[in-house]
Amino acid sequence: MEKPPSNFNLWLKRIGIGGFIFFLVKGIIWLVVLFGLGNYFGC
Repeated sequence: MEKPPSNFNLWLKRIGIGGFIFFLVKGIIWLVVLFGLGNYFGC
């Protein structure tokens, strides 16, 4: 019989997925901002 996953593992998985999504969105926003500034200043 399989033991149910512990609370620690569940939290680790949630933080892992949430952290990945957070940093992905943050990185995309920075790329958009830098690209927009580059176009604005004509570089």
